[in-house]
Amino acid sequence: MTDFAAARHNMVESQVRVNAVTDGRVIDAMSAIPRERFVPPPRQSLAYMDEDIALTDGGGSPRFLMEPRVFAKLAQLAAVGLDDLVLDVGCGTGYSTAVLSHLAGTVVALESDSELAARAAAALADLGVDNAVVVTGALNEGYAKQAPYDVIFFSGAIGFIPEGFKAQLKDGGRIVAVLGDGILGRARIYVRAGDTLSGRDAFDANVQPLPGFVATESFVF
Repeated sequence: MTDFAAARHNMVESQVRVNAVTDGRVIDAMSAIPRERFVPPPRQSLAYMDEDIALTDGGGSPRFLMEPRVFAKLAQLAAVGLDDLVLDVGCGTGYSTAVLSHLAGTVVALESDSELAARAAAALADLGVDNAVVVTGALNEGYAKQAPYDVIFFSGAIGFIPEGFKAQLKDGGRIVAVLGDGILGRARIYVRAGDTLSGRDAFDANVQPLPGFVATESFVF
């Protein structure tokens, strides 16, 4: 039987700390959240591997749990504050939401796959997470009902950021995302200043894509 507590400790020490993640709040959150609870039972023994883990099987758009190293660096980049309202786009089974809930005041977890959303809601409830809510909807539309957000966090690679997300971000708010196609990508952070959304590269990151964000001529970089 897998010793998940030991595996979680090893993940933090060998994948997170050694990759320039120094934010103690991110480290504490990832040390506390049982990642295996958000992985399908047949793959739970892989929960702490340094790779993306498949959350779905068969047809449709495949979905993945982001590898710990990249996720930790993105969470650190977002600099989530204790009172922040965060939109977690593409929450999957809810692991990213669980970690972000340790950092933020409130997390709105957006998921387009109703089955994944149900799994996320159940896992978060089982862990007693009471400052996060799971909602369903098209990922590329965001969730305007609870906007504006202090942080919009994309839990997978995207080809572009739809213009509508700027309107869902507070002035001074941040968007954190991996821009790319799942093979070549760059983590970027965007900050809204009035009507302007300015971004900068942060680090290389290759993660699996979210559905609905194929790059077109209508994009924000």
